[in-house]
Order: sequence, then C-alpha cells, then structure tokens
Amino acid sequence: MQLTNRSKQVSFKEMTVAEKIYFPAIVKGMAVTFSHLFKKRPTIMYPEQKREYAAVYRGQHVLKRDDNGAERCTSCGMCAVACPAEAITMESGERKKGEEHLYREEKYAKTYEINMLRCIFCGLCEEACPKEAIFLTDRIVDAEYERDTFIYGKDKLVEKMDKRIDVTKRQTPEVLAFKKIPGLKHNELYTGKLEKGKH
Repeated sequence: MQLTNRSKQVSFKEMTVAEKIYFPAIVKGMAVTFSHLFKKRPTIMYPEQKREYAAVYRGQHVLKRDDNGAERCTSCGMCAVACPAEAITMESGERKKGEEHLYREEKYAKTYEINMLRCIFCGLCEEACPKEAIFLTDRIVDAEYERDTFIYGKDKLVEKMDKRIDVTKRQTPEVLAFKKIPGLKHNELYTGKLEKGKH
C-alpha cells in the first residue's frame, strides 16, 4: 500500500577499493584531529583562572540592605509568587521596638530560603520585588555533596555591610533615572506628578 506520492531514487553505486578499506576517511579524520593541536585551548584552569562574566550574569542571589544596614525585604511574597520553579519560601515577622536598625519596615522576613537545586536563575524574583531587596549577582553557587546544603537561608543570602555587593548594573535605566529625581527618598511614596518623557 502506497502512503505518499513521493518517490526516492535509490543509488546502488559500487564502492571503490580505497573506500572499501576506509583509508582516505581515516586520513581525513586524523588531519582534522591534528589541526586542533595548534589551536588555542578553550579550557580554563579553574579556580586559578576565571572566565569574565557579563555584567548581567545571573548567579547566586543576595538580599540587599539599605545604606543604614537595615534589611530591605518586607516579606511581601512577590518574589515567591513570581518564581516559576517555586524555589523561594519565607515566613513573615513583625519588627519589635528597638529593631528599627535591623529591619527597614514593620514587617520583615523572619526566615527566607531559596532552594538552589530548584532555582532556574531566571531573574523574575528581582523584577517582581517592589523594594529592590533581592538581586542575582555574578557569584557562582558553591558545589556541595548533600541536598540540604543547597537550601540557602538568610545567613548566606543577606549581604554583609563590610562586603557590599554592587548591583547597579542589574538595575534598569528607568529605575536609576527615577532615583535621581531631586527630593525623593528611595521606596517612599511619591505623591507628585511625573511628566512623561522627562524621567
């Protein structure tokens, strides 16, 4: 039974003696292999040598602090909702009296965990965050032997004040332009009117 109207001409060309012993094919393959000996090695001897990463490379996450050292995260859950891999979990807490220097607002993330085995490093968490609290950095996630050690808590995610991480290259030009408006304070409600095309 014929399934299609297409037909294919089959060739029964006889192989030559050289093709039968495969000698020309072997010589050709060896020539390709030999030509690679004189090319520059693509291998980088890590960790002695390190490859340069793009400014927008998405690596290990960081939970940012403000200039006073208080955590920016308010545990709103926008990053967890935006995460397609459901890698982020958090538990909210209320700031107590005297903890104003630790947490920026009354609500804060009591626990904040990212499962690095589930994370696909898409960057949607940093785009969803209204407080600019989470960013992906150029750091590589460390290799581990146990699955539990890939769940990163606040001890690994919150940046240290003596080792601040520059994330200005990951911020959009619109956000940076908004921050330059005189008289504005970051993350405070702006009640004025923005004119289109000027900011």
